[in-house]
Amino acid sequence: MSLVLVIGVVLMLGYLMRRFNVTQTGSSQMQVVASMMTGARERIVVIQVGDEQHLIGITAHNINHLTKLETPIQPDNPGAKFKSRFNQLLQKQAQSGRED
Repeated sequence: MSLVLVIGVVLMLGYLMRRFNVTQTGSSQMQVVASMMTGARERIVVIQVGDEQHLIGITAHNINHLTKLETPIQPDNPGAKFKSRFNQLLQKQAQSGRED
């Protein structure tokens, strides 16, 4: 029973990491600023290379440069997003536990 529980926790953490894009991306020269899923296997990504930001489209078979951004956007912080979403879920769970 405990083995099933451990495997379930590992799978759930893997799903959460993929869902909230909690991965170490980028280096000092190139990093992912923002990304958005547009389909099952498609996404649009803003990458920063040096001082320039580029919008690229990624599919299962292609990576296409869409445009260079004239006005840069501020980088997302995936860890902060995950933390705030996780805290919201914990608060909802605590409130529903008090109501029972």
